[in-house]
Amino acid sequence: PTSFSDPLVSLKDVPSSDRQALLVRKLKLCSITFDFTDSSKNPKEKEMKRQTLLELVDYISSGTTGKLNEVVSEEVVKMVTANIHRSLPPSARDLSGSSESLEQEEEEPIMDPAWPHLQLVYEFLLRYVVSTDTDAKIAKRYVDHAFVLRLLDLFDSDDPRERDYLKTILHRIYGKFMVHRPFIRKAINNIFYRFIFETERHNGIAELLEILGSIINGFALPLKEEHKLFLVRALIPLHKPRFVSQYHQQLSYCITQFVEKDLKLADTVIRGLLKYWPVVNSQKEVLFLGEMEEILEGTQAAEFQRCMVPLFRQLARCLNSSHFQVAERALFLWNNDHIVNLVAQNRQVILPLVFSSLEKNSRSHWNQTVHNLTLNVRKMLVEMDPELFSECQKRFEEEEAKHKVVEDKREAKWRRLEAAAAARSGSTGE
Repeated sequence: PTSFSDPLVSLKDVPSSDRQALLVRKLKLCSITFDFTDSSKNPKEKEMKRQTLLELVDYISSGTTGKLNEVVSEEVVKMVTANIHRSLPPSARDLSGSSESLEQEEEEPIMDPAWPHLQLVYEFLLRYVVSTDTDAKIAKRYVDHAFVLRLLDLFDSDDPRERDYLKTILHRIYGKFMVHRPFIRKAINNIFYRFIFETERHNGIAELLEILGSIINGFALPLKEEHKLFLVRALIPLHKPRFVSQYHQQLSYCITQFVEKDLKLADTVIRGLLKYWPVVNSQKEVLFLGEMEEILEGTQAAEFQRCMVPLFRQLARCLNSSHFQVAERALFLWNNDHIVNLVAQNRQVILPLVFSSLEKNSRSHWNQTVHNLTLNVRKMLVEMDPELFSECQKRFEEEEAKHKVVEDKREAKWRRLEAAAAARSGSTGE
């Protein structure tokens, strides 16, 4: 049949020799799509299609299908494509007419009314990909580059349930179809480039990064040049967009995976983070400090020495931040034994860089917690090297005295100018 007017017999009610042919007919039937925006349209046919999809999911999961032939693979991809390849409903941000709505992370996502059917189609596709009865050599002709690109386009869906299925399916495709791996990595790369440098709008960045987290985890050593370029050209610049908080956890995981795989990359990553360090966004700065701590955890002395000067210049600015969470998070770094060891080995360079920030905090930071944490860090540095600490203190006081002399001169000059101006206006008034 080409419609749901006369239902087909059940797959389990026919001899196994006839099942693949019946499966093909049922797949063709499920390629018929309906309008789900109007619940009064075709209710009977929609329900019959739902029942057929449920049967297909059960059948493909049963392990009794036998090796699926080429015709089945072709029809599976046609059926899935007919159902999922569609224009996505307008996004919440498009309806609001402003990207500002993206900042409201609690905002309810728009749920697709077709989801009860779509979910079964996705479930079927997932079971088909992972089934041992699906031969990758045959299936790859239909689960091809064009099909993979369609799946990737759908990652921009507003519906988190759809993105979750897509994430699992694409990950399984990556695992099963080795021949597609470079293509999938390159296609994800291109989505990132477009997001970073053009749109800064995409719903599925977190899910794509989650897939990549697993992929990076499986990279062989030594790392290929292509993978290192991906880190430098895509992952590090992903820190640039305003809404990095929406996918920062997954991004941070990918970055630290790279550093764990190849310790020499720590310097590259730290310098990259410093390049994209936020200037006015304090919440983003707190995220960066947390990620920096994770990276420093895996940083060895040689790499640390290469980037410690720009790193501690930036950390000194954070220590003095009037936003207490930024200052507090920067001070928490000194609770980390590995970081304190690196600092101790390089104290001659680092202490002079942070000394004045600590001194200013201890004298005048408005937040009591920041003030207390600062005193703890100062105490630690005194104990680490009393002589060096005294030297820095002396230098700081000398600088302060010089600064005071300059300030006093400037004040005196202003006073003279004001006096002269007053005298002049007095004489002209007479």
